[in-house]
Amino acid sequence: MRIFLAGATGVLGMKLIPKLLERGHTVIGTSTTKSKLSDLKHLGVDPILMDGLDRDSVRSAVSAAAPEVVVNEMTALSKVRNYKNFDQEFALTNRLRAEGTSHLVAASRQCGVKKIVVQSFAGWPFEQTKAPANSEEAPFERNIPTRMKQSQRAIQTMEKTVLSQESPAGVVLRYGYFYGPGTSFDVEGEISKALRKRAFPLIGGGTGVWSLIHVDDAAEATRLAVESAASGIYNITDDRPSTIGEWLPGLAELLNAKRPMRMPSWAGRFFVGESGLYMMTQARGALNTKAKRVLGWNPAYPDWHSGFAATLRSAS
Repeated sequence: MRIFLAGATGVLGMKLIPKLLERGHTVIGTSTTKSKLSDLKHLGVDPILMDGLDRDSVRSAVSAAAPEVVVNEMTALSKVRNYKNFDQEFALTNRLRAEGTSHLVAASRQCGVKKIVVQSFAGWPFEQTKAPANSEEAPFERNIPTRMKQSQRAIQTMEKTVLSQESPAGVVLRYGYFYGPGTSFDVEGEISKALRKRAFPLIGGGTGVWSLIHVDDAAEATRLAVESAASGIYNITDDRPSTIGEWLPGLAELLNAKRPMRMPSWAGRFFVGESGLYMMTQARGALNTKAKRVLGWNPAYPDWHSGFAATLRSAS
């Protein structure tokens, strides 16, 4: 198949490209940075310079590529540094999710694309249930912190845009928190560095539940979705949603770092803001049952411990 990969030079895009090429697909990859086009060409990708927020640029790129499937992995997550001003930090990613996806859907419809696959997120946007993790049917959380509402709305808009039309068929992949090489959880990533400095405290009871996913597993699930998934939503997470109180000290131990300092919720609110406090004490994880059943996918790293350990081994 001819596959148009928007945001090809991101962490997930670079993991997905070899998997698609190995299966004999033709990959047309985009970047907003001209200097990165040679990197894509070196990998065997047909590179295109595209501004995902420019409707004409998107339409021209998709038309030139003439793809059967469009994959949207456009984000600016590498720029995120502070959850305290959540919507401000995610502003560009929010625009790419809402506006960029809208441009891609419109261009795909005009060019006769059969399927569009988009990157969404599993976790904090969804209902605070008593259970630690939600299925794809869970509604969006209504009582979200004020500074997260724009980010939640962007995700809602993106998903609705993709799923509201019959053609192209829309596939939404709600990924968990990425970890592995090239992410903030990498050996020299921001989170790992903060843990070594004891600058990532455990706030409150650490009762927020996070679903994580190794980028290699996320890429394999995406490949399967491109090739076979029917329209719908799929949670792409590992098998073990875990509280921060469990995985954060566990990662520190694997890094041979001291245990994270503990901080009461009232103090944590000043340190990470309402948004960070919500993620660390109230957020829920996501269940991957549907993706495993429908896509025939099983993560190679079924839990954070095995995945973190493998990441650290590969870096040593």
